[in-house]
Amino acid sequence: MNPQESNPSEASLHAIDYWQVIKNRYGIILLTFLLVFMTALVITYVTPKKYQSTATMQVRPRVASVEVLPGVVSGSAGGMTQSFFPTEFEVIKSQKTLDLVIDDLNLTNHWGKDRETVRRTLRGIIDAQNIRGTDLIEVRVRAGSASDARMIAERVATAYRMRRTELENQRSDQALVELRDAVLAQEDLVEEKRKVLTQLIRNEKVMYTPSGSGMGQLGGYTPEQEAQDAARRYADLEAEKIKLESQIETLLRYDGDQLMTYAAGLNLPENIIKSLHPQFLEAKRQLDALALGGLGENHPNVKQQKEILAGLRRDLDQGVVALRETLLAQLELIKEQSRRLKIESDEQEEEAITSGIARHSFEDARTDFETSQRLLEQLKIKQIGEEMQRRISEDPIIVHADPVESQVPVSPNVKLNLALGAVVGLVFGVGIAFFLEYLDTSVKTLEDVERYLQVPVLAVIPKDVGVLYKQSGMSPDAEAYRILRTNIEFNRKNPEDNAITVVSGGAGEGKSTTLVNLAYICAQGGYTTLMIDADLRRPRLHTFFDINNSVGLTNYLTTDLMLEDVILQTPVDNLYFMPSGILPADAAGILNSRRMSELIQDVKQRFDLVLIDSPPILGVSDASVLASEVDLTMIVVQHRKLPRNMLMRVKSAVEGVGGHVIGVVLNNVDVRSDSQYQYYTSYYTYYAPTENVPAASPRKTEEPSKGASKATGSATQDDLY
Repeated sequence: MNPQESNPSEASLHAIDYWQVIKNRYGIILLTFLLVFMTALVITYVTPKKYQSTATMQVRPRVASVEVLPGVVSGSAGGMTQSFFPTEFEVIKSQKTLDLVIDDLNLTNHWGKDRETVRRTLRGIIDAQNIRGTDLIEVRVRAGSASDARMIAERVATAYRMRRTELENQRSDQALVELRDAVLAQEDLVEEKRKVLTQLIRNEKVMYTPSGSGMGQLGGYTPEQEAQDAARRYADLEAEKIKLESQIETLLRYDGDQLMTYAAGLNLPENIIKSLHPQFLEAKRQLDALALGGLGENHPNVKQQKEILAGLRRDLDQGVVALRETLLAQLELIKEQSRRLKIESDEQEEEAITSGIARHSFEDARTDFETSQRLLEQLKIKQIGEEMQRRISEDPIIVHADPVESQVPVSPNVKLNLALGAVVGLVFGVGIAFFLEYLDTSVKTLEDVERYLQVPVLAVIPKDVGVLYKQSGMSPDAEAYRILRTNIEFNRKNPEDNAITVVSGGAGEGKSTTLVNLAYICAQGGYTTLMIDADLRRPRLHTFFDINNSVGLTNYLTTDLMLEDVILQTPVDNLYFMPSGILPADAAGILNSRRMSELIQDVKQRFDLVLIDSPPILGVSDASVLASEVDLTMIVVQHRKLPRNMLMRVKSAVEGVGGHVIGVVLNNVDVRSDSQYQYYTSYYTYYAPTENVPAASPRKTEEPSKGASKATGSATQDDLY
């Protein structure tokens, strides 16, 4: 697997392991927390104390503006606006208000500073705030002296009240002056309108009545009404004349029966035809009936009826003539009346026009006069109201709470500062912890090892594991090395590969302790185990067994000593030890020799397991020489110490000389803080063998006869040779 391809999973791991990071770096977090907290504590107690005094005032809105004329407002707008309280806050801290306080308290001499400096100081220590949902303002003053805070708060409230009252009085006085001027001007205007109206009344002979009562004049009708009546009468006469002319024209046009029929239909008071014509028709009908009855022309009844009919005919003809003359006479009369009425109508119309012009002028003058008079009355009422309001005006500022001298400083706030210091320290510490975790490229997890080295993790060794052979072999820590022994067995491909060197990237990673404990566990399990201290720079294995280091590996490689002279029996059964011997000047040259190769081949045949300690592989070349001579190389990595790139160089150094890395031991893991390792170590205690249980029999290799002979022949040092 390419390391770059695993970055997303690594990021995901860090994203879900925040608590693990905090546990791993709780020391840094605690230290940062204490530093920030102590800094906050020191700053809190070094900061000068401040005392606060508060004056609470009710602020009434400005007086309403005076409306001198409709639509003309005197003064600025009053009442509560959105900017009312912010404006008042600035007034409280304005130059004129502060100057009143400075002069009243003589602060220039009291503080020994010039006026401008004192003014800036006051502006910095004075704060005004509105109590939400009320008309109350709190004036807060913070000063180094409780008495100064109280006096300044009291004087600020007084100075603000004086200035506000003065401004309100000035505004009210100015409004009254403008209102009086407006009343005088309006009185002059009303007098002028009155003169104009009086002149029109005299000239036009009009009786004055107020609006709503009607306008009086001579006569029952107005000239316009008389002109309209005359015109209407003239129109009626004209219609009557036209009607008579039409009737006369029709009478002249008809004759005979048609004339009689038309004349009988005229509805006139002197029309006798209307009554004669039905009689004429009845007589004619009776004559026709006699003829139909077979009576001849000479029959007396027929003759008599004809005479009646002829008489009625003569009466009708005379009636038509009389009717025509009557209509002509009426027509002449109507024409004369129409002529006279036309003249009268024209005269009335002219008089109406003249009267209308005069009346409109009068109405305009009366309207102007009455409007001006009403406005004057409103102004006088307003003037009286303003004068009364001026006399009973309320105080714009009411002090509800006088400032008192505080006994407890409000600044610095010890509890708040320490709480903030604790929170900031904790947050800052956690931030530093995560930042260091981000910068830390050391090996933290099993996945890191397997991802970057592509080799298995053979075991996870808990932190602070001591030398097992000096303890009880049944301790829970021994189980980690039993797992290591088992994983070595299963991960070596060839059972003959029993020479293993233990290397590390740097000093102090627990390589020697791991080798000693592994050798002890293998010997306890029945393996004849040989430990060779090939760290010819700083050998340590002899210190674990309190053995003299004067004779050992270097003596064997540089002299003709026998192998029996340099291998020592340890107090542990099946466990043997070859010290390093006298430290040479050229350690790498001694190890890179034919005799060293022969030594390794010889001990491989004599022992079930050969463990060779070496110096750090990145520091000197000795470990690389040993890695090329042995069968397998086991890398010991201290948890959270060696960077990943250095770990990859360790593996490259081993493989570069032809060595084979069997796996990695993750050493010194704090399983109490690294919860991800508790899974690997939580069962140690539960499954660890007790002292009453005998040790397990040795694991048989693929060649039982060889293993058995080794186990049997290794009972004593003499039998070994």
